[in-house]
Amino acid sequence: MHPVFQSSRRDFTFGPWKLSAARTHIMKSAQAERLADELHMPSLPEMMFGDNILRIQHDRGFGIEFNATDALKCVNNCQGMIKVACAEEWQESRSETEHTKEVVKPYDWTYTTDYKGTLLGDTATLKRVMPSSFFVLLRFFLRVDGVLIRMNDTRLHHEADKAYMLREYTSRESKISSLKHVPPSLFTEPNEISQYLPVKETICEKLEFPEKLEPKAEASLETMCVKSK
Repeated sequence: MHPVFQSSRRDFTFGPWKLSAARTHIMKSAQAERLADELHMPSLPEMMFGDNILRIQHDRGFGIEFNATDALKCVNNCQGMIKVACAEEWQESRSETEHTKEVVKPYDWTYTTDYKGTLLGDTATLKRVMPSSFFVLLRFFLRVDGVLIRMNDTRLHHEADKAYMLREYTSRESKISSLKHVPPSLFTEPNEISQYLPVKETICEKLEFPEKLEPKAEASLETMCVKSK
């Protein structure tokens, strides 16, 4: 007998901050279809945990939140699609009997997103909460067998005596053909394979907190450095 999944919610208090993490069930098909229509996508990922959330909120109202729905809103439906390794052979074998070369409504079926969190005006994985600081890691990891490996990481760090958070976004990617020197067993281990993936983009930001609470206060955003390759 398989264990029954239980929804859970955990709350942590860190000085003036409240950190809330909720894990819930997979979104029902009717809900997924409605969301797909709203996002103009033919379909959503097979397992969509739409109500999972990580919220970090100051008692003055501002903060940041991570959730799957907002992450999907950052998917670029206009970019070219990635083909699986056997796509061309599969297409040629059916070229005479099926219309497979034209896609009526192309979309990014990998759901690649550069989502970095949603700033809360009235207002992932929680890695560590310590007496003096907290650290959050949000990771998008994609492996298309025989084609490529892609990893987008967002790291958020705050120290108790600082009036800001530091946020770093890093995008790494490599074709499988360029990883012949790497043991294939590492392809499914994000922490291990990351060192072999070239950095494509780095964005470092300083999220400064508002000095005083406004009716609709928003944390100001100051970009410290941006590197693209």
